[in-house]
Amino acid sequence: MTRIQANLFLLLSGAIWGAGFVAQSTAMQAIGPLSFIGLRFAIATLVALPLALVEARRATAPLPRAAMRNFILVGLALFGGAVTQQYGLLTTTVTNSGFLTGLYVIFVPVLTVVFLRRRPHWIIWPAALMASFGIFLLSGGTLSGLNRGDLLTIVCAFFWAIQVLLIGVFAAATGRPMLLSMTQFAVCAVSGILLAAAFEPLSLDRIAAALPQILYAGVFSSGIAFICQVVGQRYTTAPQAAIFLSSEALFAALFGVLLLDEVITPSGYLGCIVIFAAILVVELVPELAKRRRRAAGAAA
Repeated sequence: MTRIQANLFLLLSGAIWGAGFVAQSTAMQAIGPLSFIGLRFAIATLVALPLALVEARRATAPLPRAAMRNFILVGLALFGGAVTQQYGLLTTTVTNSGFLTGLYVIFVPVLTVVFLRRRPHWIIWPAALMASFGIFLLSGGTLSGLNRGDLLTIVCAFFWAIQVLLIGVFAAATGRPMLLSMTQFAVCAVSGILLAAAFEPLSLDRIAAALPQILYAGVFSSGIAFICQVVGQRYTTAPQAAIFLSSEALFAALFGVLLLDEVITPSGYLGCIVIFAAILVVELVPELAKRRRRAAGAAA
């Protein structure tokens, strides 16, 4: 798979997550956050299971000893992000949530430098700032005073950044992206269902009321989108992946207009342009630099 194809996989993930925001927000009217998380990721586990079994049969090398431990760590980071985002939406505005969740675009390259001692391509820094500014414009260009939900959403962005970073390390190292996907889904499903059983009332009527949203979030937002993320990140860097995944805010706004009759302000449209510009810059600048190096090497 080429880097361009990998980035298109990541862009598809952002689009699916953007559409899933509608399901995620409306499901909370019928079911608790932990129950929703547990059920959606249980479905996602079933989606990934046959792919993981096929992958295991085709594997030419044994699974490294520490692989499952590492996959569980990815799942815990994913669960942390899912829980803090879901609870944050109970008390913060969509405007604040959209902007604050997008802070993982900044956190990923920072964590890459701090923990992996890897210096990202220089274009990542201005592109990350562009994407964050675009998300800010898309959210309306204003932030009210930070409340508990806002703080939870900032923590969510930090968890997302860790998850993206860990996938960038472990997906390529093991060559088992489907097993990684299934494991992280299973960790979220078990954690969510156990905590929901302890802290949230759950009944078949509540599940039935939220079933369409649970199915969409489980099959598409959790299953297909996260699998696309894991596959795509095998062929690109974590900082670049974060930029492409940040298109989630753009698609969330578009689907909000189409499905919920929401209105995008002029600053929101400008934000869309800035986000796409950041995505194009991340894609084109390294590619053009690589071509210039090849041309210079050939000339020499």
